[in-house]
Amino acid sequence: MNNQVVCIVGKPNVGKSTLFNKIVGERISITEDTPGVTRDRIYGIGNWLGREFSIIDTGGLDTRAQDDFMHNIRLQADIAIDAADTILFVVDGVTSVTSSDRDLAEILRQTKKKILLVVNKFDSKKTYENRYDFFELGLGEPFYVSAEQGQGIGDLLDAVIEGQPVEEEGQEEDRVRVSFIGKPNVGKSSLINYILGENRNIVTNVPGTTRDSIDSYYHYEGTDYVFVDTAGLRKRKKIEEKVERYSAVRTLSSIDRSHICVLLIDAKEGVSEQDAKIVGYAHDRHKGIIIAVNKWDAVEKDNNSIRKYEKAIRERLPFMNYAPLIFISAKTGKRVQDLLQLINLVNNNYSLRIPTGVLNDLLNQAVLMKQPPSDKGKRGKLYYGSQVATRPPKFTMYVNDKDLFHFSYRRYLENQIRQAFSFDGVPLRFSYKERGEED
Repeated sequence: MNNQVVCIVGKPNVGKSTLFNKIVGERISITEDTPGVTRDRIYGIGNWLGREFSIIDTGGLDTRAQDDFMHNIRLQADIAIDAADTILFVVDGVTSVTSSDRDLAEILRQTKKKILLVVNKFDSKKTYENRYDFFELGLGEPFYVSAEQGQGIGDLLDAVIEGQPVEEEGQEEDRVRVSFIGKPNVGKSSLINYILGENRNIVTNVPGTTRDSIDSYYHYEGTDYVFVDTAGLRKRKKIEEKVERYSAVRTLSSIDRSHICVLLIDAKEGVSEQDAKIVGYAHDRHKGIIIAVNKWDAVEKDNNSIRKYEKAIRERLPFMNYAPLIFISAKTGKRVQDLLQLINLVNNNYSLRIPTGVLNDLLNQAVLMKQPPSDKGKRGKLYYGSQVATRPPKFTMYVNDKDLFHFSYRRYLENQIRQAFSFDGVPLRFSYKERGEED
């Protein structure tokens, strides 16, 4: 991607996430009146007057706080700032200039990056009264905006794209979205960090550290991927804060937008009710699915451990027999490379198309081996089938009577197709139509 990278920084609760959402045009960052709610880098794509740019929303920086989360947030912001071409330094116009603003301005001046000072909440009378105070930060003439109302955003974006050529469209559509899903603290962030080779997401022993779904771009063996680190879904009774509810919705939304989902299971805990629910949602949404058992290095094993563990998972998730299973350790990197190859395989299977002639040769052979059911002297007939779509693969079977093709026989035909072709990790969709029935 040749477009520039824009990073939003500032102290907590100045409106960074609201500005991010306004620029991106969708509610990606969580906006809440709780300081420090955005704790990771949140990526999005902005577009203004034909110029596309990547935009990063960082956690609120308090230069004087000493807690562990603030230390991690500073590391995240340093990575984001280092990657950025343009920095939007957001300050709160109502409270005027603070000591944290001065400290941050000093840090940002040393980066030698293009810095745009953004005074937010200009819809307030108090901000108008304070408007000249911000010149003391030494960052040039401020841009006065109201992120909530959209006031002044156009002038700010004009400055962001100044000198940037118009980008060609269609880049994002070529990327394959892979969501890493599972319970809190199962190792999703650690796994993505290992793959990317940097401290991309905050990793602690506190469950639920990742509140938002976070995009990371990755190129592997000729394919561009977007790896999505999702917030872990908790049991409903434990979801109390509004922030947690937003995170749950964000996770499901990430699954909707993904092509492939990797379910991470904690090897020490096994498959939980929440694991079954979240992968069930991905299955219902017809996503490619891989099951990865993480923390395998922490489990005592014998020669039959993998076999017994896989049997337990298959029994717990009987509807997921098509999903490949892999045992990994995000901590040591064991089989992580194999997981990447498996993601590539599932992505290729997701796009696989069977020629109509080849498919019907297979179906004819399947019917010869096992005749369709009959009822009251009438036997089902399968005239022909065709694959009508990919991503996910969808087949239409033309028959004499749909009611005669019961679930068991439909499953038999699906199994015959799976045995003949590589559809590992991919749900197959089927529709049965009678002659003359509209497609």
